Amino acid sequence: MSAEIRTHLAELFTRALATVAPQHPAAIVEFDRPKQSSHGDYATNVALQLAKPLGQPPRAIAQAIVAALPPSEWVGAAEIAGPGFINLRVKPAAKHATVRSIFAAGSAFGRAAPSTGQRVVVEFVSANPTGPLHVGHGRQAALGDAIAALLEAQGHSVHREFYYNDAGAQIENLAKSVQARAHELLGVSTPFPEDGYHGEYIREIAQGYLARSGVDVDDPHALEKAKAKLDDLDAIRRFAVAELRAEQDRDLKAFGVAFDHYYLESSLYADGRVERAVQGLVAAGRTYEKDGALWLITTDFGDDKDRVMRKSDGSFTYFVPDVAYHVTKWERGFRKAINVQGSDHHGTVARVRAGLQALGLGIPKGYPDYVLHKMVTVMKGGAEMKISKRAGSYVTVRDLIDEVGRDAVRFFLASRKAEAEFVFDIDLARSQSEENPVYYVQYAHARIHSVLDQWRTSHPGELGGDEAKLREADLTPLTSARELDLMSRLGDYPDVVAQAARELAPHLVAFYLRELAGEFHSYYNAERFLVPEAPLRIARLALAAAVRQVLANGLALLGVSAPEKM
Repeated sequence: MSAEIRTHLAELFTRALATVAPQHPAAIVEFDRPKQSSHGDYATNVALQLAKPLGQPPRAIAQAIVAALPPSEWVGAAEIAGPGFINLRVKPAAKHATVRSIFAAGSAFGRAAPSTGQRVVVEFVSANPTGPLHVGHGRQAALGDAIAALLEAQGHSVHREFYYNDAGAQIENLAKSVQARAHELLGVSTPFPEDGYHGEYIREIAQGYLARSGVDVDDPHALEKAKAKLDDLDAIRRFAVAELRAEQDRDLKAFGVAFDHYYLESSLYADGRVERAVQGLVAAGRTYEKDGALWLITTDFGDDKDRVMRKSDGSFTYFVPDVAYHVTKWERGFRKAINVQGSDHHGTVARVRAGLQALGLGIPKGYPDYVLHKMVTVMKGGAEMKISKRAGSYVTVRDLIDEVGRDAVRFFLASRKAEAEFVFDIDLARSQSEENPVYYVQYAHARIHSVLDQWRTSHPGELGGDEAKLREADLTPLTSARELDLMSRLGDYPDVVAQAARELAPHLVAFYLRELAGEFHSYYNAERFLVPEAPLRIARLALAAAVRQVLANGLALLGVSAPEKM
């Protein structure tokens, strides 16, 4: 519902309730779109809400409210349905106002006023720098960036953050894997780490490390000269992490995703934050010693059992630095934090939240929020793709981008609920058909641009050839059922954006865009735009231009381009 229609309806019902139920606030009135258009344009259940406090049947209350509604130039009828719902039918003039709102706001249509929200940190991707980004990271990137954009559209100040797990056993295995491949390149057979990384990229990193160290693999004395370099596992680790971080950054740039800050796990140890978090939990009386390990009493906070924080060998379990890291988010003033992660992190949720509450810093029970996504299966030619040559054991984000392009990858990966498993069909993403959702939506945008180009060519003097003057068009000729339904759909956009932001659900925007594109394509196929009658021609072109603007706005939230030609 457009802001103008919502405000108008709210004013009407406020005045009616002042008569029918003066002791109850009008703020309880909410309006929804009925599932069936035959039931009207909007509906409210306010009469049902007032039945108990007023002690009257809801239908009787609804009748009284309808009778008390003041005359309106926008509301055509108010009907009572079922147990007491009030269905409203608005006049074409109200829907015309939506088109004018779109022209007035432009790219800001559907967005809340800036600086009306709070500071929010959205953490996503956060891949270990142990290999190229896989398709799961791609889904995180598409979801996380879209969630951040949606929150910004609602007036929040959003900070995008990538947390690098550049410490721990996985990084040690990375360094040992590169070390083993470097020995292999020099003709020395070395046992490969049991949990090592086997992709072709490891060999590339080993080659790069030797080259940077000035080692010529063809030199018969290379092994002897390179011994010190090959024994320096810390230097190998730093080089490998830097190389993989650079590769991940290149892939993210190709994906159109940028971060405000990269936070290193290693810095939490270097700054003493992990140790301070542990000592804080000990001081708070939330820990105990058992079997040589330090345990956190997470059962006090709803966990099914207590968890080890520091193992008997002195190393910390993986959730401990996560607790320290989230303390930094709180200390940096982010009262809302959202983590987009794979569903394999499900076990982390309760432990991190328990650790944060146990510190007694005033951090609320549900901090941070989590969006956990299921796995992605990639299909091509009717068969599952499982292996990338470079990665060795998984399909990479770069593979998908190379196969179908950035737009298709981003739209597809954001177009399903995060908690649903997703099949990425490469053949579908390449197809130019209405079954391909991103093509279908982008084609609607390009089709409108083509219609406007045709208009400028066929009617060069109309409106001085200035497309911007369509915003001043007389919209009264737009009275057909298709046109009225299309304008109603345009009016839904702000509510869809608000709901998607509230529920952290970008797929709602993708669904909406598909529906809007479908309604436009049907309208295009049923009606002519460049009709002989100038008033109707101009009005239809103005409606098309409004649809194009909303399509562009929605695609931008998903990080997808809005092409003018296809």
